[in-house]
Amino acid sequence: MKKLLFTLLAILSVASSAYAVENYPYQSDYMWVTVPDHHDWVYDRGQDARIEVMLLKYGMPQHVKVSYSIADDMQPAIKTGDVTLKDGRAFITIPSPDRPGFRDLALEAEVDGTVYRHHIKVGFSPDKIKPHVKEPADFTDFWAANIDAMREAPLKYTRELAPEYCTDKVDCWLVKLDTDTKGHSIYGYLTMPKDAKPGSLPAVLCPPGAGIKTIKLPARNHFYAENGFMRFEIEIHGLDPRMPDAKFKEISAAVDHGNGGYLGVGADDKDHYYMKRVYTALVCANDFLTSLPEWDGRNLAMQGGSQGGALAVIGTALDPRVTLCVANHPALTDMEGYHTKGHTGGYPHFNKVKGFLDRDDYRNTLSYYDVINFGRHVNVPVYMTWGYNDNTCPPTTSYALWNTLTCPKEALITPVNEHWTSRTTNVGQMEWIKKNLR
Repeated sequence: MKKLLFTLLAILSVASSAYAVENYPYQSDYMWVTVPDHHDWVYDRGQDARIEVMLLKYGMPQHVKVSYSIADDMQPAIKTGDVTLKDGRAFITIPSPDRPGFRDLALEAEVDGTVYRHHIKVGFSPDKIKPHVKEPADFTDFWAANIDAMREAPLKYTRELAPEYCTDKVDCWLVKLDTDTKGHSIYGYLTMPKDAKPGSLPAVLCPPGAGIKTIKLPARNHFYAENGFMRFEIEIHGLDPRMPDAKFKEISAAVDHGNGGYLGVGADDKDHYYMKRVYTALVCANDFLTSLPEWDGRNLAMQGGSQGGALAVIGTALDPRVTLCVANHPALTDMEGYHTKGHTGGYPHFNKVKGFLDRDDYRNTLSYYDVINFGRHVNVPVYMTWGYNDNTCPPTTSYALWNTLTCPKEALITPVNEHWTSRTTNVGQMEWIKKNLR
């Protein structure tokens, strides 16, 4: 009982301190509370998980029927059933799988004519999860050649003060950076402390999450510059972030076809895949940062979440100048995992595109771009964060990467989180970088 009350109080504290918390709808009268009988939500393979379930209205336990299903991570249900909450609670057992992985308990209840849903994932020997993707024999040669080709173009950029994002402590510029000899470019906002001295600032490159969209409110990350960093927050499509949202939506709708959107473009050929120029652009962006007189000449970090978390790991592997890496719930991880029946793969979940993963040429291309294969080449400290309830970048794939890394590494695991991190976590990542500067 004490454990349950502690958990409930913690959840209510989180919900009341944020404008919107994805796991618990903002200002809803109803709240699910699910408490595994292992405090860390992790079990050894062979152990069953017992989950205490409550549904609260105005904080009071409800006496309702709850339908549930149990499934392996991102897979169809293997068991369904119903329970009635007695005295406001019930217990549901998740049976152990026959291999390391995660299982998802999905809950549903209809109250006052409205259906309320929730889910919780728990892990079974997740430290033993292994990836499916194999590294091509010419992986390192392929990327070395493409970086050399990118650098055939001289470093070229424009830099324009963005006064709308400047403060009394921070200067901000909009940068357009040419990234190859074919006319591709990226945009980004560069921030640094006002009146920064030459050779004084560690640099941080922040690639974006997935999608075709503007760079939202770069000032929200001014705490980097306020703590003595230069930070370059980029997009990857060559689109001016000052364009109206309607234009971004129009472009996104034109590209987001049924073959996986831009992440499926050119997948039949590793040399023409859309993400090739994106990956080499990461090195080009670091070329830009390290050319600035304010860079301290020693410290260069990569930091991002989701697709940006993937790109942070990739850029770290591709660029020997990178000294630290921070990645939240990285996408593009073990993407072909779904090709093995019953197994889990990473975002963008190409299993949803009919026949995609059945094609040998597509899977071959993905192997050159999968985060797992880049993770095998990372040798600097990595700080990773992920949650268990994430259905965008499922925990199975985050563990597949984590278990692959052989570099110095630290993890912040936040089981209840879906596809998000808190402001506290984001600032803590900056503090981790600061603590580990050379």
